[in-house]
Amino acid sequence: MSTAGLSKARLYRMHQVLSGYVERKEMPGLVALVSHHDDVHVETIGTMSFTNPAPMTRDTIFRISSLTKPITAAAAMILVEECKLRLDDSIEEWLPELANRRVLKSISSQLDDTVPALRPITLRDLLTLRLGFGSVMAMPDTYPIQKFIREYRIGGDGHPIPSQSPVTDEWLRRLGSLPLLAQPGERWMYHVGSDVLGALIARVSGKSLGTFMRERIFDPLGMIDTAFHVPSGKMKRLSSLYYFNHRTNTLDLFDDEVNSAWGAEPSFESGGGGLVSTIDDYFTFCRMMLNKGRHGREQILSRATVELMTSDQLTPWQREGAEIFFGGHSSWGFGMAVDIHRNDIFRTPGRFGWEGSFGTSANTDPAEGMIGILFTQRMMDSPEPPRVVTDFWTLTYGAME
Repeated sequence: MSTAGLSKARLYRMHQVLSGYVERKEMPGLVALVSHHDDVHVETIGTMSFTNPAPMTRDTIFRISSLTKPITAAAAMILVEECKLRLDDSIEEWLPELANRRVLKSISSQLDDTVPALRPITLRDLLTLRLGFGSVMAMPDTYPIQKFIREYRIGGDGHPIPSQSPVTDEWLRRLGSLPLLAQPGERWMYHVGSDVLGALIARVSGKSLGTFMRERIFDPLGMIDTAFHVPSGKMKRLSSLYYFNHRTNTLDLFDDEVNSAWGAEPSFESGGGGLVSTIDDYFTFCRMMLNKGRHGREQILSRATVELMTSDQLTPWQREGAEIFFGGHSSWGFGMAVDIHRNDIFRTPGRFGWEGSFGTSANTDPAEGMIGILFTQRMMDSPEPPRVVTDFWTLTYGAME
C-alpha cells in the first residue's frame, strides 16, 4: 500500500519502537494504523497471545472498551437529526427510572444525606458526561457510595466484563435507586453517562443498542466485525487480553479467545465500553467522522452534527477534578475528548478521539487530515496513557511529511 506523504524512514522507526514492546514481552502483539490524507500504513506485530503463535493480522478482533463511546454518541445524534430526541429535553419520558433525582450533599455523605436535583437530566448531559454520576476516582470504600456502585455493578469502577452486568432494565433500576454525586450539568464525571446513553437509544429506537448501531452505522459503513460480542465462527480471530499484576510483577491473562466473556450476547450492551472491532472497521468509522459524516454515498451524520460533536462542550469549571483524564490539554465534546491546547508533539487543537482501558487508542486530526489507531492486548494501568500509546502518537506525527 502506498505510503506517499508518510516518511518511510520514520515509519521504519515506528516499526522498530513498537516491535520493542513485543520483543520485551510487554504485550504479545499489536496492530497500528496511520492515515495521512489518502495514504495508509498498517503495522501488524507479534502474536495473538503469549501461548498462541498465530500472528497478528489486520482482521484481528480486539475489545475496544471506551472507544465505544464515540460510536454511541454518533448513534444518539442520528436520533437527534430525526427529531426523535432533542439535546436539551429531559430524558425522563424515556427513562423514568432516572426521574426525580436526589443529589448527595457531598461525595462523603451517606446515601440518605441528599438534596433535590435542581433540574432533570438531559440528552446533552449524557453526551458530555455531565449527568451527575460517574466514576469515583478514589481508593475502594473511601466513600459510602462506592460500595453500592460496586455491588450493583453500575460500572465505572473497574474493567467491564459483559457477563457480570444485570439486564438493562435492572441496571437502570439500580442506578435510579442511588443518589447523584453532583447536580445535573454541574461537572464532568467519567463513563456512566455513555451507558445511560446506550439505554436511552434502545428505548427511543425500540431496538437493542447493538441492532440500532448495526442498521444505522455498521452496515452502511461496512463494519462487519464490530458488535457487542464475537460469534463462534470469528472467535479464532479474537486476541487475548492481559493485565499487569502488581503483586507478582507479571502479565496475567484477563480474557482469552477460548472462554471469552465476549463470546456470548451480553445481557447489557454497554454504550460506554462493550464493543469489539478490528483496526479497519474502526478506521472506517474515524474516516466517516473526518469526512464530516460522509462515507461514499452514505451520509451517516450531517456536517453540522460532526462539528458539534467534535468541539469543546465543557467549561473549565466543569472539567475541574478531571485533570487525570484531560491534563491541561484536552476537554470533551459529545462522546469523545477534544484537544484544546498544544503542549506536546501530538496535542493539536481540534484533534478528537479517545483511549480505551483495554489498551486501545484512536484519534483524528482534521487540520492534518490524519487518523491514528493503536490496538494492543495489554490493559491500561491508569487513566493516563502508557508509553506505548504516547510513543505511537509521537511517531505518528513525526511520520507525516
